[in-house]
Amino acid sequence: MEEISGSQTRSGMSWRSLGNMRELGLVLIILALCVVMSFASPYFLTWTNFRAMLLSFSIEGIVVVGMTVLLIVGAIDLSVGSVVCFSMVVGGFFFLAGLDPWSASLLAIAACAAIGALMALCVTRIGLHSFIVSLAFMVIVRGLCLAITGGTPLSLFSLPASFKFIGQGTVYGIPVVIIIFAVVVAIFDFLLRKATVFRKVFYTGSNEKAAEYSGIRTNRVKFFCIVLCSTLAGLAGVIYMARFGAATPTFGLGMELNIIAAAVIGGASLKGGSGSILGAILGMALLSVVSSSLILLDVSPYWQDTIRGLILLAAVSFDHVLHNRKKARPQRPARQ
Repeated sequence: MEEISGSQTRSGMSWRSLGNMRELGLVLIILALCVVMSFASPYFLTWTNFRAMLLSFSIEGIVVVGMTVLLIVGAIDLSVGSVVCFSMVVGGFFFLAGLDPWSASLLAIAACAAIGALMALCVTRIGLHSFIVSLAFMVIVRGLCLAITGGTPLSLFSLPASFKFIGQGTVYGIPVVIIIFAVVVAIFDFLLRKATVFRKVFYTGSNEKAAEYSGIRTNRVKFFCIVLCSTLAGLAGVIYMARFGAATPTFGLGMELNIIAAAVIGGASLKGGSGSILGAILGMALLSVVSSSLILLDVSPYWQDTIRGLILLAAVSFDHVLHNRKKARPQRPARQ
């Protein structure tokens, strides 16, 4: 067990150093894009544009946190866009049924956590791959959204101002959405770096068999990560509901592309075992800067999707090359 722990620690240190380099590289790329766009468009370096970019990725960034943890453990969730929509629909449905918005929101988040638990059971008990399970639930949950609403958006403009505040309000000029996002990121970044429980996530993703032999209940770890991702998606859905004052059954289509792309660009490996919250958020920021730049440059929306897809392909290819190099690198014998 000491040899396993030692090799994992050395591996973790090397990948942490690589992660720091990757984060620094993302910061430099973002700064370079900002400099170029400052000359290409006079509207880029304005508070209005930066505020719009921050708002655009802050709520999605909450989901990215959960996806990053899930990728580290070696799983993936394609249903996050549908789950975000489901949270909006369930919360809106209970509110229109007469429940106060806070209780309705708690029920919506709990329903999303239950969906995560069902997916986790399929993965840990039945033994299905998370890709297939989440793909199936992406369709199932979207169907539930359409069934609950009858395919018609729910109008929630009667939501009280105190509830809308979490999606539309500001504190000293800073949108509450951004504050909530910053708090979530700070908490989970700290936990992922320092908490012993979250170290088990890295060990499980790096080598599940070795983790089992060292006494880690890997199925419980994966169960926790899958439920966490769905719960954070539910939280994001509640914030979207407060921000837009509506629940559209088609909301969140394609959201999983941005979420996964941001996490992978930030260093989360599709093979599991590596990743960081800060890196994923920088990946989200990069995608937001790219999207804003394409809009300001009047690029066709069709080409925008193509460019986002190419960015994701490049990130996945880079991750694949790094993983293969790691496997090909000769392992040093453990010290006695």
